[in-house]
Amino acid sequence: MIKNPQYKRVLLKISGEGLMGEQEFGLDLSTMEKIAKDIKDVKELGTEVSLVIGGGNIFRGVSGVANGLERSSADHMGMLATIINALGVQSVLEDAEVNTRVLSAIPMATVCEPYIRRRAIRHMEKGRVVIFAAGTGNPFFTTDTAAALRAAEMNCDALMKGTQVDGVYDADPKNNLDAKHYDYLSYKEVLARDLKVMDASAIALARENNIPIIVFSIHTQGAFMEVINGKGKFTVIGNSQGD
Repeated sequence: MIKNPQYKRVLLKISGEGLMGEQEFGLDLSTMEKIAKDIKDVKELGTEVSLVIGGGNIFRGVSGVANGLERSSADHMGMLATIINALGVQSVLEDAEVNTRVLSAIPMATVCEPYIRRRAIRHMEKGRVVIFAAGTGNPFFTTDTAAALRAAEMNCDALMKGTQVDGVYDADPKNNLDAKHYDYLSYKEVLARDLKVMDASAIALARENNIPIIVFSIHTQGAFMEVINGKGKFTVIGNSQGD
C-alpha cells in the first residue's frame, strides 16, 4: 500500500440511508463493516479522517414536518437520529481496531463528548477518527451543511460525499442508462443546474472556503481509498477557472 495520499485530512459525509444496506430502515451491520474497512484502509495511508453521518435511516426532519410536526422539534429528532448512527459506526470502527471519538453538537455528556473545535483537531492529530454528530446543533440546517461547516472548521483538504452512485450524473443512472457522468463541475454549475448533490447552503459554504467536494460511491469496496489517491471514478466539484 503506497502511503502517499493526495489528501492529508478529509471529512467523509455519509447519508443515514447509506448504512441501511438492503433494509428499509435502521442499520445493516455488514454494510457498516465494509465502510469501516474502507475508512481503516484510508487511515493506514496516513490520511486524517472525520465523518458526518445523516439520520434518514431512522428519522427525517422534513418527513416529520410533512406529517404535522413542528419544524424545530422535527429537526431536533433528526439530530438525535444522527447520534444513534454515530454511536453505531463508532462501535464498528472500534471493533476494527480504529480509535474513534464521537463529538456531538448537542451536549450529551454520558454518551459522547461535546463538540469543541480544538479538541476535535487534536483527536485527529492523534490519529483518531472523529465522528461529528447532531449536525450543526441547530434546526433548519441539514447534515450536508454540517459536513461543509465541519470540513471548514477542521481545515480539511476535501469534503468526500459517499453516495449510492459513483459521482454526479445529469439524470438518475439507475433509471436512465444514457445518463451522463460528470468528471468535474463548478460550484456555480451545481447550483445553476439544481443537481441536488448537496443543499445550496452546503455548496455555498464549501465554495466560500475553497473546499472541493468529491462525490463517489460509498458502496464500492475500496473506492474511498482510490479517491484519496486520485484514482477510480468520481466527480470533483470545485471552482471553475476564473472564479
